Amino acid sequence: MPGVIEIQSVDQFLTIVRDTPETKFVALNFHAPWAEPCRQMNEVFKMLATSRTDDQIMFLSIDVEDDLHEISEMFEVATIPHFVFLKGGSKVVSHVKGADPKELGAAIAKLDTAGGSSIPPQQTTTAPPVATANGQTSGQETEEVEEDINTRLGKLVKAAPVMLFMKGTPAAPQCGFSRQLVALLREKGVRYGFFNILADDEVRQGLKAFSDWPTYPQLYLDGNLVGGLDIVKEEFENDPGFMSEKTVA
Repeated sequence: MPGVIEIQSVDQFLTIVRDTPETKFVALNFHAPWAEPCRQMNEVFKMLATSRTDDQIMFLSIDVEDDLHEISEMFEVATIPHFVFLKGGSKVVSHVKGADPKELGAAIAKLDTAGGSSIPPQQTTTAPPVATANGQTSGQETEEVEEDINTRLGKLVKAAPVMLFMKGTPAAPQCGFSRQLVALLREKGVRYGFFNILADDEVRQGLKAFSDWPTYPQLYLDGNLVGGLDIVKEEFENDPGFMSEKTVA
């Protein structure tokens, strides 16, 4: 009976995907042990794996807090939970982002119905503004796009009790301020989710307006903006117990 393979090293992962036949699929589950949405989706992922009677799909589990950041960066995983589906171990055919069991189940079912044929890439759900005959952008379409991105951002800032929007990843920060804030949170033992804004320009630009904060990194607590590096430092200096309930037990 198929099950979930827990990836322990980058070499193990590369060996598995290299040896996967072109006619088979690989489902990747990127998660972190402290995130409640990940714990829930891990159970769904396991159920989908163990309920199968064939080996057409291989299920791999990847803990982003282990020394596996290279794998996360391969697939531009910016927030968790995040599922990636491969054909033949190398071709990305779709993604599922967030804790939606129905969407995950539908993605697995789509692999089954593909029957080894190629699957078109996942379609974007946010349409660009539509230009009118005089070259102006339709106000109604613009409002719809803005509403879509604001809805997405509203969910992202609440993806974990503490959410850090940064340049790069905690394992490989891409700016000095992000590096310092990661170090500060690590020093304080704070558990947090993160989003690499360099991997998604829509979020990178949209969050500035959404939060009315023009720079990165940005730290959110229970969906509310705390601020950037200087503000977070000040909060810890003024209140040593700041976010104490969010620290690793």
